[in-house]
Amino acid sequence: MSLPAGQHDIGEHDRPRYSIGDAAEHSGLSRDTLRWYERIGLMDYIGRDHTGKRRFSNRDLEWLALIGRLRNTGMSVADMVRYAELVRAGDETLPERLQMFRNTRAEVLAQIEELRKTVEVLDYKIALYSGDDTAVRPALLIAHDSKGIRK
Repeated sequence: MSLPAGQHDIGEHDRPRYSIGDAAEHSGLSRDTLRWYERIGLMDYIGRDHTGKRRFSNRDLEWLALIGRLRNTGMSVADMVRYAELVRAGDETLPERLQMFRNTRAEVLAQIEELRKTVEVLDYKIALYSGDDTAVRPALLIAHDSKGIRK
């Protein structure tokens, strides 16, 4: 069976099927945020049903999951929009996308190290408040921070 002119067969993964409410529930984002993402170009074309209501595909939900992870890294919305533009521009942008992800990964690893140090301090305080006199004071409690202030 042939499709009407200008239409192509899309796979199940790309078939628009979820309402904006379904997509909001799945992604943990509000409907307003989903609309905003579309307006600013963070979301590619969102399908519409016969009444004009947005319909999201599995691919859209996967994209939202990736965007959520990027948000968790602290990536700015502007950088996420830039990434979306690069993806839409095609494979010739792979080197730039790769560099973006390498930079973001390095930033995340630095954040993890800071959190590891924070856990050391919390463990020390928990031990002290639990009456453990053998707790070893973490070095970062007596070291200068990035602003030169002693903690």
